[in-house]
Amino acid sequence: MNLGKIIIITAPSGSGKTTLVKRLLQSCPQLGFSISACTRSPRPNEKDGIDYYFFTELQFKQKIEENAFVEWEMVYTGKFYGTLRSEMQRIWDNHQHPLVDIDVKGALALHKVFPSNSLTIFIKAPSLDVLRERLQKRNTETPQSIEERLQKATYELSFADQFDKIVINDNLELAVENLHSIILSFLSET
Repeated sequence: MNLGKIIIITAPSGSGKTTLVKRLLQSCPQLGFSISACTRSPRPNEKDGIDYYFFTELQFKQKIEENAFVEWEMVYTGKFYGTLRSEMQRIWDNHQHPLVDIDVKGALALHKVFPSNSLTIFIKAPSLDVLRERLQKRNTETPQSIEERLQKATYELSFADQFDKIVINDNLELAVENLHSIILSFLSET
């Protein structure tokens, strides 16, 4: 496997990570989006092979057996997520650096696999109340799933200090600017 640099971005659900990642990809052509694999159902407007590779649980477990993942885990009960080796290689072969949008445990696991050539960034919402509002505005979550995500967010926030950089997403433009600066600095290191 070709080992270029890797940008790993994580955040509790509702922190604005997906929006930030989309903005980064527009402004940094040297980054390639690493499409994660998962077993959850697509949300409205999500497309297989663009937003995620959507697998059945059986297909996902087969990929595990084939050692097709750099990292994987069961994030929620029955919901598996992972980073495919082939996806990382696809981006490196395209002369880009993978931008991996991933959950906290996956980010730490991926960083262990690539400790010297990866940058880990933790995105934080200003508060748990703001997180709750953002999750409710999605209109894709049940009250129970919102509570589950908030409990998980509280847990994930306890890992923030294990990341190379922390960015608070209080103002979208400032957060994008901050991320852009952090990433370009990392990519310019030899």
